[in-house]
Amino acid sequence: MMQLIAKVKVKGKKQAAFSKLISDKNIYVVDTKDLQLVPYAPDHNLDEDTWFKIDNFSQQPFCIELLKKAFVSSEYNDISSGDFGKIDYLCAVEGSYYYFQKITPSLYATRNSLSFGEKVQLEKNSKRLFIQTLPDAIYDKAEDVLVFKNLVAISSIFKGIDQLYKEATNEEVTLFLQQPFIELANDYVCSKVSKPNRKRVALAMNTLASMPTDIKVKMIAYISDYCTDKLTYDDESNKFNISTDEELKYLLYGIEQRFYTTVLDDEKRLANSIQILA
Repeated sequence: MMQLIAKVKVKGKKQAAFSKLISDKNIYVVDTKDLQLVPYAPDHNLDEDTWFKIDNFSQQPFCIELLKKAFVSSEYNDISSGDFGKIDYLCAVEGSYYYFQKITPSLYATRNSLSFGEKVQLEKNSKRLFIQTLPDAIYDKAEDVLVFKNLVAISSIFKGIDQLYKEATNEEVTLFLQQPFIELANDYVCSKVSKPNRKRVALAMNTLASMPTDIKVKMIAYISDYCTDKLTYDDESNKFNISTDEELKYLLYGIEQRFYTTVLDDEKRLANSIQILA
């Protein structure tokens, strides 16, 4: 039995209340067993039929209280007409599955419409809320896993989850640009590092922190080999000359080992996203 509840914004209260909308209706028809899942990574571009996942979600600091307790339908009151326009997000519950949809003003519409039931009726100035075909996120309580397509779309539902898509701070970017294998040129400084590269810097710092010294030496040779047309490397100083945001991007791709050579025709390529196979 599917139950649809809504989180309603309540003025003057820090936490919004949940209200009941309808029951016994199939809101989202998604067979979660057929979903192709990959662990969330901010630099991974999803295929059309693939979803991100976060395992052990109930243990994450951004897991909401609704998912940490048993769902009891009788605990929720029916939504009042005055709260219809204050819905923050929907949650459809069926068994161990929780389906979430963020509500934005564009999903509301007030218009005259024809209703087709036993007879055609004209409904004047009827206020409607449109439901998407696919939810923004699905939580499987039995497996304790959250799956989703777009982290930004669910960041207002799961407060703090955007920490998974971290940008490096000015201090962190400055520290990264001081790496011994980097030589800045053309007045390229922290303030000129773009937002996409700041996200890549945050990832690269984590990668470098766990990388042994001998592997770093191999990494520099690997980047130099693949980026002869993109980066200038000084063999004497063992440094890459970084003078533009584009050059920094290729250096960061190299740290994440995004470059590879095809087996069949020895073509050098850049991986747009990566997925560990085993």
